[in-house]
Amino acid sequence: MNTSRSKTLQELENNDWGEPTYDSYLVSTVHRLRRKPLEEFTTEDLRIMIGQNVGLPYLIPLALERLEENLLAEGDYYPGDLLKSVLLAERTFWKTRPELRAAVETILSRAERLLQQSTTEDYVVTQESLKEGAEIFRASEEKSKLLVDQRNV
Repeated sequence: MNTSRSKTLQELENNDWGEPTYDSYLVSTVHRLRRKPLEEFTTEDLRIMIGQNVGLPYLIPLALERLEENLLAEGDYYPGDLLKSVLLAERTFWKTRPELRAAVETILSRAERLLQQSTTEDYVVTQESLKEGAEIFRASEEKSKLLVDQRNV
């Protein structure tokens, strides 16, 4: 998807959500980030928005670029928290973008190998978190394949 990274999600989706009507940090942050140019998104911004399943067609490709540079790109929580958010993105998105799903699987496999080779205890939280995310991500693919196979019977 060729989009101008100088644009905001609000511009790209041609949809102004207006001001938040619910007073919470997360709601306010999501509304604010919808007005931020994509080229200014931090890893934490990507983690938050993808975690809320907002702007996935625009943000997942950015996240994958970030993950290609650093498999364990870190927002505010722990190394690999961006990858975990990507793994937990809504299943319907992955059905429409199998090429991105394949890219995530490649990144995930590389991250798993990296973590297996690590001898430090620094990545215990990362390993546990990515294991959980990987199981959910891969299970959703298996469930999709099963549904397709059942339809073809």
